[in-house]
Amino acid sequence: MSLKNLFGRLGNKLFGGLSKNVIILGIVSMLTDVSSEMIFPLLPLFLVDILRADKSVVGLIEGIAESTADGMKFIFGWYSDKVGKRKPFVLFGYALSTITKPLFALATTWQSVLGVRFADRMGKGMRVSARDVMVVSSTPKNLRGKAFGFRKMMDSLGAVIGPLLAVILLPFFVSATDPSAAYRSIFWLSAIPALLAVILIMFFVKETEPKNNNHNHYTFKGSLQHLGSNFNRLLFVSLLLALSNFSAAFLILRAHELGYGLEMMPLLYVVFNITYALFAIPAGSLSDKIGRKPVLAFGHLLFALVCLGFAFSGDGLGMWILFALYGIFLAIRETIQRAFISDIVEQDLLGTAFGTLQGAIGLAALPASLIAGILWDAYGSQAAFLFGAVVALISAVLLVLMVKEKRKG
Repeated sequence: MSLKNLFGRLGNKLFGGLSKNVIILGIVSMLTDVSSEMIFPLLPLFLVDILRADKSVVGLIEGIAESTADGMKFIFGWYSDKVGKRKPFVLFGYALSTITKPLFALATTWQSVLGVRFADRMGKGMRVSARDVMVVSSTPKNLRGKAFGFRKMMDSLGAVIGPLLAVILLPFFVSATDPSAAYRSIFWLSAIPALLAVILIMFFVKETEPKNNNHNHYTFKGSLQHLGSNFNRLLFVSLLLALSNFSAAFLILRAHELGYGLEMMPLLYVVFNITYALFAIPAGSLSDKIGRKPVLAFGHLLFALVCLGFAFSGDGLGMWILFALYGIFLAIRETIQRAFISDIVEQDLLGTAFGTLQGAIGLAALPASLIAGILWDAYGSQAAFLFGAVVALISAVLLVLMVKEKRKG
């Protein structure tokens, strides 16, 4: 039996008709997140404890890395529409991120970490819009919520495996003479799953755009103007939520502030990613049935409650619950926003639409993380999380009032 037929049968029997491309892209996301999440739960502590960076520097690094690099999603999303090709953007984007992984192990200053984070996020900026269009063009309209949910589930499964690998491997590399040895060893090993993901894309992911595809012939400015007023309202509400959703690095630092040690950070991250994985497909499937807006609005409200919990929680069981709820929120947001866009934007502008939303959210990461870092340093952690709760609540109200549900048949 050929691999094509094998993946086709797996899609029909195990994943409710999801295509081979969607399944392989899910596996690619899983492997890439295994790699990234071996690094991310340790990186804030590496910066603070090893490189002696301030909390505000952590916010600066995360903000610049996400917002500056994610800003490229505008260009890459539009350009993939323009050329009518998706796979080259996906392949080179994942390859760039793979190259950066070992460079974390060589970092000796916070400035070098910033440079590596920027390059890693640049790779993400190159690939995500084209990848999301491939998911849409490989999936029937009535299964798009489920398809995005599947990809996010696999992404989150990788984010469970990655921290668990870090927990298992860390004790083997602890050195009494070199406190950074354990960190750097994990950073080196993280390159292996990322390389496997690139190999899968090269040989098994197929281009989804037909040869006679009627591509987008608008200029970049013209493409933005044709996305429509409803998309613009969704974009505004999503940006407002992004201002409240500062980097997860601050969740890790809050847990550390409450007494959780280095060995517990990956486990907290695992809990968050388990719920992220478990709820991605149900959230997407529910939105296929009842509509995108009510599910997305619930996600906004949930994040407001999570922020309040982080502001007032003590140590103990509460922190584990909050990380789990944060995973549910992200499962809703990351799945439903993409499915919502596929409902309200025409096919030849989807790359531009995905790039615009994701790029704008990335740009919002800079003020979001800087605000959180400044509030934390000046007034304590509660101020940062209370700010997040208030802004998330406002975004939920505006989503209900401003954005129209438009379902395509």
